[in-house]
Amino acid sequence: MDKLKRQSKKVLIAIVGGLVTLIGLVLVPYPGPGWLIVFGGLAILASEFEFAAKVLRYARETYDESIAWLKRQNIFIQIGALALTGVIVLVTVFLLNGFGILNSILSLNQDWLISPLFR
Repeated sequence: MDKLKRQSKKVLIAIVGGLVTLIGLVLVPYPGPGWLIVFGGLAILASEFEFAAKVLRYARETYDESIAWLKRQNIFIQIGALALTGVIVLVTVFLLNGFGILNSILSLNQDWLISPLFR
């Protein structure tokens, strides 16, 4: 019975940690806590799996190095990175029909604001 309990705990941690990590990865390109969620999911997995502890260490080091690199770049590169993030957000809002909803609420009658995924 003790072995079943241990295996059940390991499976539960794998499922929860995996889901949290995947959600974080989806959120990474957007402003907000995407990387924090990824690191949280990896920390959950690392409580039971050694590979996850190694991935967590590597991911944190790589993240820190990337942020340090970006801070060392000139202002145009930094603005470019910010602009790219903005474009990713706008494209996502468009594809999820956020502008189409505003178009409908404000009665703008602009068909180009409606996402091709919702036509």
